[in-house]
Amino acid sequence: MSYLRAIWNSPFTFWSILALPGLAIIGELLRESDKLEHLLLPTGEFAARFLIISLMITPLMFLTNSQRWVRWLMARRRYIGVAAACYSALHVAIYLLDKGSLGPILQDLVKIGIWTGWLASLIFIPLTVTSNDWFIAQLGSRWKNLQKLAYAAAVLVFAHWVLVDYKFGPALVHFTPLLLLELYRYVHVTNKRKERKLSAHA
Repeated sequence: MSYLRAIWNSPFTFWSILALPGLAIIGELLRESDKLEHLLLPTGEFAARFLIISLMITPLMFLTNSQRWVRWLMARRRYIGVAAACYSALHVAIYLLDKGSLGPILQDLVKIGIWTGWLASLIFIPLTVTSNDWFIAQLGSRWKNLQKLAYAAAVLVFAHWVLVDYKFGPALVHFTPLLLLELYRYVHVTNKRKERKLSAHA
């Protein structure tokens, strides 16, 4: 039993689970190298999903009073964030391969739905590069401030999704749980601050 638990808790097991959709997409990419546009949606969706999950973990800690399964996710939150960045990079790579040349890529830059996607992808770069113990130690409290850029990335990803597809439904389904959890977190933290102020003046 302890052996199975060790396998389940292994970072390699978790990374394998995160990589499974990407491996399937890459396999399809290699089989159909001339038809790539249909692969943009799944790569973008998985990038968004993993970003959303990584951002949901902190408010879930408040909501569940730090239950064990949430703490398990919290210990792996950086992995989930890096997975979001990897799927974003795959999404960008497929987009570039699908366009085939610089001309169509530059033409797309005037579209707000496209440059919101580019900005989100660029934000992922510093977040991913600094998602390791060395940078956490070097940056100290600044590391958490840097990681808050993930919220800007989430807003841009939502805008990109809506403006490219012109459909609010799928994006809302994905992002509404995060929005509700963040609202709960805000209310929870605000109430706690009020309680501390009242107790301090009592």
